[in-house]
Amino acid sequence: MKETWRWFGPNDSVSLQHIAQAGASGIVTSLHHIPTGAAWPLADIQARKKMIEDHGLEWAVVESVPLHNDIKTRTGNYHSYIENYKTSLRNLAAAGVYDVCYNFMPVVDWTRTNLSYTLPNKSQALRFEMSDFAAYDAYILQRPGAEADYQPEVLAKAKARLDAMGDEEKQLLEKNIIAGLPGGEGSYNREGIRAAIDQFIRLGNEGMRANLFAFLREIIPVAEEVGIRMAIHPDDPPFSLFGLPRVVSTADDARALLQAAPSPANGLTLCAGSYGARCDNDLVAMAREFGDRIYFVHLRNIKREDDGSFYESDHLDGDNDMVGLVEALLDEEDRRRQQGVQLPPIAMRPDHGHLMGDEIGKPGINPGYSYAGRMKGLAELRGVIHALTSLRRRRA
Repeated sequence: MKETWRWFGPNDSVSLQHIAQAGASGIVTSLHHIPTGAAWPLADIQARKKMIEDHGLEWAVVESVPLHNDIKTRTGNYHSYIENYKTSLRNLAAAGVYDVCYNFMPVVDWTRTNLSYTLPNKSQALRFEMSDFAAYDAYILQRPGAEADYQPEVLAKAKARLDAMGDEEKQLLEKNIIAGLPGGEGSYNREGIRAAIDQFIRLGNEGMRANLFAFLREIIPVAEEVGIRMAIHPDDPPFSLFGLPRVVSTADDARALLQAAPSPANGLTLCAGSYGARCDNDLVAMAREFGDRIYFVHLRNIKREDDGSFYESDHLDGDNDMVGLVEALLDEEDRRRQQGVQLPPIAMRPDHGHLMGDEIGKPGINPGYSYAGRMKGLAELRGVIHALTSLRRRRA
């Protein structure tokens, strides 16, 4: 497997030199200065690629070429945005960058309610707290019909949480949910998010899925033509927020997506933390079933709670079978080699490391993307990979 690292460009608090020192060889990044919906110029791609290669690293995966909301709703200027997307793919391939992660989440990208959840060892993790989210949705945003989307016990806890919050805590909760997290697409104010939510709720799950498949029908032939591998990221969290449709949350969703465009260019990003936030997703089974179409993995672990809440645990200490998942992915790489499949190693990256040590309280660190926390996660995952690989060699 190829060890990679998420990098947010020249303004990231973690430099390319730091990443090289952590031992990763691949960079996962995007052109964050290009507005969503605009075509990526070849010159900009080449300049970013050279910057990465000048540090002895490889631009392994694009995360992401974002999709404009007009594409997801098939309204407004979606035709021109799709043509721009095709141009971006052609230019990436011309520059020698072939793996593209993207997502089809409506309105809000990956979502957490607490960006500094204190763990017993005093490090800080990301957390999604269902009662806090319900408090925001039903009582602060006051989305019509919101209360019907939650169990009575969740609403009761949400009301108690709301009553205990001061104005500053309410403002922080709103900021965490709708202002946009690292790598996400855009941010909203309260009125803007109400309008966006209404548009997507009217679309519904089937309409959203139909629009995703329509996008694939237009994009996958171009990806095939230029050698790009598209790898869709699942919904995060993998259940409805604000009553919005969710179409990449389960094994059935992944199965339907791969069948809708049965091409090697149409693949998956297996995000263990996203899929794994649902107890009915068997990550090891998914890796074995979809292995030939998995091009990128986020190795992240979580601790689930009965009401849908979760927090991001140590990489090897959570509800996901990380060792079993890595073993399944190594089996897939073995299969590819034995069958002569011409694919690079599966790109993996540690995801959402804890904030720890002297990075706590330090300004400019993207939530979930600390240096020490991810380096710890990478070291742990590297150890698992090396141990499993060594056992294979001994058995051979």
